[in-house]
Order: sequence, then structure tokens, then C-alpha cells
Amino acid sequence: MERYFQILSISLEAVFINKMRSVLTALGIIFGVGAVISMMAIGNGARQEILDQMKLVGVNNIVILPKIDDSNEGTEEEEGKTLKKKYSPGLTLKDAENIQTSIPTVNKISSEAIYKTLGIRNGKKLSIKLTGVSPQFFKMFNQDLKKGEFFNKWQVERGDPVCIIGPEVVAKLFPKEDPIGKYLKSGNVWLKVIGILEGVRVSEKAEEMGISNYSTNVFTPIKTLLLRYKDRSVINAASFGGKTVSYRGNSMMYTNNAEGGGGENQLDKIVVQVKETHQLSSTSKVIKKILDRRHKGVDDYEIKIPELLLKQEQKTKDIFNIVLGAIAGISLIVGGIGIMNIMLASVMERIREIGVRRATGATKKDIVFQFLAEATFISVSGGLLGILLGVIIAKLITVTTGILTIVSFVSIAISFGVAASVGIIFGWLPAQKAAEQDPVESLRHD
Repeated sequence: MERYFQILSISLEAVFINKMRSVLTALGIIFGVGAVISMMAIGNGARQEILDQMKLVGVNNIVILPKIDDSNEGTEEEEGKTLKKKYSPGLTLKDAENIQTSIPTVNKISSEAIYKTLGIRNGKKLSIKLTGVSPQFFKMFNQDLKKGEFFNKWQVERGDPVCIIGPEVVAKLFPKEDPIGKYLKSGNVWLKVIGILEGVRVSEKAEEMGISNYSTNVFTPIKTLLLRYKDRSVINAASFGGKTVSYRGNSMMYTNNAEGGGGENQLDKIVVQVKETHQLSSTSKVIKKILDRRHKGVDDYEIKIPELLLKQEQKTKDIFNIVLGAIAGISLIVGGIGIMNIMLASVMERIREIGVRRATGATKKDIVFQFLAEATFISVSGGLLGILLGVIIAKLITVTTGILTIVSFVSIAISFGVAASVGIIFGWLPAQKAAEQDPVESLRHD
């Protein structure tokens, strides 16, 4: 063992004597490892964002959203005749009930109506989204409470003036008090706060798929919203041109899709949860047939399956991440080739040293170990510096671009293991070449 420690000491001495050459040799490994770690961190971040979005859209959910049908402004042409356009009642609770009772693959269903209004508490005002929801909403979208309780059966059936509020509403309207049990004025209706929602980060991609940022939402039972505020199936909001109107003393903006425009839809969203993932496509086709019949064939709704879209996006990103990882991995191979080239040059420069060592009793194994130790030390040192570089790059990407990056232990272990392996594999050939040198010829070499 002492013999090997002595050889290792000789190897390290050789590395430190030629510092510049050793650093330049290690650069390929440093940048290779840094690239692998940072690329895998981007991939892990993208995967985590998709998983978060999947949690927000719920499991096995189909989202039905209203849309305005602008075709021919209320008329349609047929064989040269101008016909009156068919009337559609828009997206209503009856649609949700019909889907629930007609399709056996449906597990849960949630209806939503959203109004923009002002939330008022002790003189403080905040623009909020007052959202009427079905009781199943919170389970379907994996929304947990930070404090308080969900709507109970009696509150839902009677349309009681109760609400659950998002974290931003708490911060702006209840900055120094516990909201539970307090009242929040929304329009001209006082709503009792019974729960506080956990804050969840929502990406732009999730919002495109019909998932709202719930931080500024005030949730109330759907029946409460329709009874105490506004039922668009009774009075058509489109007749007001999507403007702010007063109804039962409440001033608010009536919207569709939670973002604006007029329309005659009683609901802004219906979410259908099916029992099994493989039933998503078939169930969506049946839903389309039901809605086509109920809406008289008017194209005033759209059906989205967020989970399938997200899985397709995840597959695309996984392929992209594999390509990035492969490109970064190639740089490690290039770094290994650099080690081999430098070590081969080192062997040619140190032929006389090899001859002296062989003449004084060193075996071929000793020579192999010496040069292999040098290559391994350079690659391992480069690997450690590369890990530091990769972590720094990942953090810089997050800070400068806002892209989520997650550096995992697995990526560090893989990249470091590959770096060490590269040093051993590509250092073996120069070590063997050094060991095969003839001692007598080596001593004659100038």
C-alpha cells in the first residue's frame, strides 16, 4: 500500500508541476459536466412545471369553455336563401346536469360562473373574480385549504352567502386580521369567509387551458352566485354589449371565459372528470354530441383535454431534453479525448523519466498506475469544478430568464461518474503506452 501511495504522490507532483497544461486539459471535463448538469436542471424544471400544471388541471378532466359564434351576425346562408340563425341557450347548468346523467364514464362534474367585481373590507378595495363553483370543484382541481372549511351541503343547497378566498385577497383586504368568520362585501352582498385557499403558482400555459390564477378569486357556491347576483340565462348579458350594468343593486362586469366580452352563457366553464384516463377521448366525443344537440348545432363552445395536451407537451420536452443532454454529453467525450491527447504528449516528453523509474525497480503496473492516476486526478478535479459551474449556470438561468431549473442529486452523480470514467478510459491508452516503453531505449532518449 505504501508503494502505491508513493506512486500517487509522484503523479500528483507531475500534475502540479505542469499546472497550466493540467488546467487546460481539465477544461473539457469542466465545461462538459457543467453543461450536463445545467441542461438536466432545465429538463427537471420543465418536467416539474408540467407536473404542477397537471395537478392544477386535475386528473382525467375535460374542460368545456364557451365561445362566441360570430358567423354571419345572426343569419346563415343556405341555397341562396337567408335564414335566421339557430338559437343556442349557451353553456348552462342544464348542460352539466345532462352530461352527468347521460354518460356513465363521468365521475364528477363542476360548473363555474365568474364575475369581475370589487371586494371591499374596512374601506379597502380590490378587483376580484367572484367565482360560483360546484362543491366538487376543489377536489377535482386538487385545491387545499390553508385554513377554515369547505362549503357544506346546506350552504350549497340554500345558496348561503359564504365564500372561500385566495391568498392575495387575504393579503390585500385582511392584512392584520384572521379572515375566518369575517365578512367581505362583494357588490352589495356581504359574504362570510369560511376558508382560505392555499396559494398555487399558475403558468401562462395552464391559463391557456382554462386554469385560472386562484390567488385573487373569491369562491362561493354556484347557487349563491345565480340567486344573489346574476343569472345570465334569465337576462342576456350580450344585450348590454358586455358593459358594466346594475342588477339587483350590484355593479359588476359580466364576462365569459373570465376575461371579457358579452355573451349569453350562464356558465363560464364546465369541468367533467372521467373515471379512467383511457376514457377521456371517447367521453369528449359523447359530450360533443350531447352539446351539439342541446345547442342546436351552434358552434358556441369548445372542448379541451388538458391532461392529454400536457402529456404530449411533456413527451416533446423529454425528447428535447434528451437531445440537449446528448449534446452536453458529447462535450464530455471531447474532454476525454483531450485528456488522452495531452497524456500521450506527456508520455513522449517523459520517456527518460519512465526509463529511470523502470531502471530503479518500477514495474509496468507501477507505470500504468502512475499515468492512470494523473489522468483520473485531472478528470475528477474537472468533474468537481464542473459541478460547481453547472449549479451556478442553472441558478443564473432561473434568475435572468425566469425559467425554472432544478439541480438533482441524480444529475450530479451521473455527470461526475461519467467524468471519472472518462478519465480512466481515456487515460488507459497513454498509461499502457508509457508502460510498454523499453527501459534501455528510454534511458538513451534525450
